[in-house]
Amino acid sequence: MTYAAIILTGGKGERLGGVDKAALSYREATLLDHVLSVVDDAAQIVVVGPEKDLPNVIWAREDPPGGGPLAGLAAGLAKITEDWVAVLAVDQPGLTSDTIARLRAAGANAVLKDDRTQWLIGVWNTAELREALPEDPRDLPLRKTLQRLDPVEVSALPGEARDVDTPADLDTLHSG
Repeated sequence: MTYAAIILTGGKGERLGGVDKAALSYREATLLDHVLSVVDDAAQIVVVGPEKDLPNVIWAREDPPGGGPLAGLAAGLAKITEDWVAVLAVDQPGLTSDTIARLRAAGANAVLKDDRTQWLIGVWNTAELREALPEDPRDLPLRKTLQRLDPVEVSALPGEARDVDTPADLDTLHSG
């Protein structure tokens, strides 16, 4: 099954002092480079956020910018033509190609779950996702929209669901 990917990069990074998470260094690249490498087999890759000079990426931006992850998802989804789409946040250094393969193998809407459901690590049926989106997604919670699709929960491997939200997370990223 071919699939597309949406990578959400437009967050404000407020708990990190307003840094651009996509540009954070990770393993001699950036967090965005890392997530792009995880979905390099996707038929389409849409990055939602401030545009950067990267090949083979379709860019989208929520309107207005800063409208939250659900608005970002809606903007990215408008560019998708594949039947299945991986939806990921840029601040996920624990992601691997195997993460995406396991989610895709679920054969249904699927999200990663560790101690909590990771709503920004999932694979979704594009048509069902579009149907679930509210008419105006700005500043609405992503979780409530995605919960309606009753996704299968795929257990996370150790470290797979970690993200970078706080200075402590950033320290862990740089020491790991």
